[in-house]
Amino acid sequence: MNYPITPGIRVLREHKVEFEPFVFDYVEKGGTKHSAEILGVDEHAVVKTLIFETNERKPLIVLMHGDFQVSAKELARIIKVKTVAPVAPEKAQKLSGYLVGGTSPFGVKTRMPVYAEDSIFDLATIYINGGKRGFLIGIAPKILEQVLEIKRVAVATKDA
Repeated sequence: MNYPITPGIRVLREHKVEFEPFVFDYVEKGGTKHSAEILGVDEHAVVKTLIFETNERKPLIVLMHGDFQVSAKELARIIKVKTVAPVAPEKAQKLSGYLVGGTSPFGVKTRMPVYAEDSIFDLATIYINGGKRGFLIGIAPKILEQVLEIKRVAVATKDA
Protein backbone atom coordinates (compact mmCIF):
# COMPACT_ATOMS: atom_id res chain seq x y z
CA MET A 1 0.00 0.00 0.00
CA ASN A 2 1.21 3.47 -0.84
CA TYR A 3 1.33 5.88 2.07
CA PRO A 4 3.06 9.20 2.76
CA ILE A 5 6.58 9.21 4.17
CA THR A 6 6.32 11.93 6.80
CA PRO A 7 8.80 12.94 9.51
CA GLY A 8 6.68 10.80 11.87
CA ILE A 9 7.00 7.71 9.65
CA ARG A 10 10.75 8.26 9.42
CA VAL A 11 10.97 8.26 13.23
CA LEU A 12 8.96 5.03 13.43
CA ARG A 13 11.18 3.42 10.79
CA GLU A 14 14.32 4.49 12.72
CA HIS A 15 12.87 2.73 15.77
CA LYS A 16 11.92 -0.29 13.61
CA VAL A 17 8.29 0.05 14.66
CA GLU A 18 5.66 -2.02 12.91
CA PHE A 19 2.51 -0.13 12.02
CA GLU A 20 -0.49 -0.52 9.78
CA PRO A 21 -1.08 2.48 7.48
CA PHE A 22 -4.58 3.75 6.68
CA VAL A 23 -4.99 6.40 3.98
CA PHE A 24 -8.41 7.94 3.40
CA ASP A 25 -10.05 11.10 2.12
CA TYR A 26 -9.67 13.84 4.71
CA VAL A 27 -12.86 15.70 5.60
CA GLU A 28 -12.53 19.21 7.01
CA LYS A 29 -13.96 19.22 10.56
CA GLY A 30 -14.58 15.45 10.26
CA GLY A 31 -12.36 14.74 13.24
CA THR A 32 -11.91 11.40 14.93
CA LYS A 33 -15.56 10.47 14.37
CA HIS A 34 -15.05 10.51 10.60
CA SER A 35 -11.73 8.62 10.84
CA ALA A 36 -13.29 5.95 13.06
CA GLU A 37 -16.22 5.48 10.64
CA ILE A 38 -13.91 5.16 7.62
CA LEU A 39 -11.63 2.68 9.42
CA GLY A 40 -14.56 0.81 10.98
CA VAL A 41 -13.15 1.15 14.49
CA ASP A 42 -14.40 2.56 17.78
CA GLU A 43 -13.74 6.31 18.05
CA HIS A 44 -12.31 5.60 21.52
CA ALA A 45 -9.33 3.86 19.81
CA VAL A 46 -8.63 6.84 17.54
CA VAL A 47 -6.11 8.96 19.43
CA LYS A 48 -5.85 12.65 18.69
CA THR A 49 -2.62 14.63 19.03
CA LEU A 50 -3.35 18.01 20.59
CA ILE A 51 -1.01 20.91 21.22
CA PHE A 52 -1.53 22.98 24.33
CA GLU A 53 0.54 25.58 26.12
CA THR A 54 0.92 26.63 29.72
CA ASN A 55 0.32 30.11 31.06
CA GLU A 56 4.11 30.52 30.70
CA ARG A 57 3.73 29.85 26.94
CA LYS A 58 5.47 26.47 27.21
CA PRO A 59 4.05 24.10 24.55
CA LEU A 60 3.12 20.49 25.23
CA ILE A 61 1.42 17.60 23.46
CA VAL A 62 -1.60 15.73 24.81
CA LEU A 63 -2.67 12.37 23.37
CA MET A 64 -6.37 11.79 23.99
CA HIS A 65 -9.12 9.36 22.97
CA GLY A 66 -11.13 10.66 20.03
CA ASP A 67 -14.39 10.54 21.96
CA PHE A 68 -13.05 12.51 24.96
CA GLN A 69 -11.85 16.03 25.64
CA VAL A 70 -8.89 17.14 27.74
CA SER A 71 -9.68 18.64 31.14
CA ALA A 72 -7.29 21.61 30.91
CA LYS A 73 -7.92 22.37 34.58
CA GLU A 74 -6.91 18.86 35.67
CA LEU A 75 -3.87 18.84 33.37
CA ALA A 76 -2.71 22.20 34.79
CA ARG A 77 -3.09 20.83 38.31
CA ILE A 78 -1.10 17.67 37.49
CA ILE A 79 1.79 19.51 35.82
CA LYS A 80 1.71 22.24 38.46
CA VAL A 81 1.06 25.32 36.33
CA LYS A 82 -1.63 27.97 36.58
CA THR A 83 -3.38 27.17 33.30
CA VAL A 84 -3.09 25.19 30.08
CA ALA A 85 -5.02 25.91 26.91
CA PRO A 86 -5.05 24.67 23.32
CA VAL A 87 -2.89 26.76 20.99
CA ALA A 88 -4.25 28.42 17.84
CA PRO A 89 -4.04 26.24 14.70
CA GLU A 90 -1.29 28.44 13.19
CA LYS A 91 0.85 28.08 16.31
CA ALA A 92 0.19 24.32 16.49
CA GLN A 93 1.35 24.03 12.89
CA LYS A 94 4.50 26.07 13.56
CA LEU A 95 5.39 24.03 16.67
CA SER A 96 4.64 20.58 15.23
CA GLY A 97 5.58 21.10 11.59
CA TYR A 98 2.28 19.41 10.66
CA LEU A 99 -1.01 20.77 9.35
CA VAL A 100 -3.79 20.74 11.95
CA GLY A 101 -5.79 17.59 11.25
CA GLY A 102 -2.57 15.82 10.35
CA THR A 103 -0.56 16.23 13.56
CA SER A 104 1.46 13.21 14.60
CA PRO A 105 3.23 12.99 17.97
CA PHE A 106 6.18 11.45 16.10
CA GLY A 107 8.70 13.65 14.30
CA VAL A 108 7.46 17.01 15.58
CA LYS A 109 9.56 20.06 14.73
CA THR A 110 9.73 21.45 18.29
CA ARG A 111 10.62 19.18 21.18
CA MET A 112 7.71 19.24 23.65
CA PRO A 113 6.71 17.13 26.65
CA VAL A 114 4.11 14.50 25.73
CA TYR A 115 1.24 13.67 28.08
CA ALA A 116 -0.89 10.65 27.22
CA GLU A 117 -4.24 9.72 28.69
CA ASP A 118 -3.50 6.66 30.83
CA SER A 119 -6.45 4.59 29.55
CA ILE A 120 -5.03 4.68 25.99
CA PHE A 121 -2.61 1.99 27.17
CA ASP A 122 -5.53 -0.35 27.98
CA LEU A 123 -6.35 -0.68 24.27
CA ALA A 124 -4.95 -3.43 22.04
CA THR A 125 -4.46 -1.10 19.06
CA ILE A 126 -4.65 2.65 18.69
CA TYR A 127 -5.09 4.65 15.50
CA ILE A 128 -3.00 7.79 15.57
CA ASN A 129 -2.05 10.34 12.96
CA GLY A 130 0.90 9.45 10.76
CA GLY A 131 1.69 13.09 9.96
CA LYS A 132 -0.72 13.99 7.17
CA ARG A 133 -4.42 14.72 6.90
CA GLY A 134 -6.25 11.50 6.01
CA PHE A 135 -3.42 9.27 7.19
CA LEU A 136 -3.66 7.23 10.38
CA ILE A 137 -1.48 4.39 11.57
CA GLY A 138 -2.51 1.44 13.70
CA ILE A 139 0.01 0.65 16.43
CA ALA A 140 0.17 -1.01 19.84
CA PRO A 141 -0.09 1.79 22.43
CA LYS A 142 3.10 0.63 24.19
CA ILE A 143 4.97 1.88 21.11
CA LEU A 144 4.21 5.42 22.26
CA GLU A 145 6.38 4.81 25.32
CA GLN A 146 9.09 3.08 23.29
CA VAL A 147 9.48 5.99 20.86
CA LEU A 148 8.42 9.05 22.88
CA GLU A 149 9.06 10.21 26.42
CA ILE A 150 5.51 9.87 27.71
CA LYS A 151 4.06 11.07 30.96
CA ARG A 152 0.81 9.24 31.68
CA VAL A 153 -2.04 11.37 33.02
CA ALA A 154 -5.76 10.99 33.75
CA VAL A 155 -7.30 14.13 32.25
CA ALA A 156 -10.12 12.77 30.06
CA THR A 157 -13.54 14.36 30.27
CA LYS A 158 -16.70 13.87 28.23
CA ASP A 159 -17.51 17.59 28.44
CA ALA A 160 -16.46 19.82 25.58
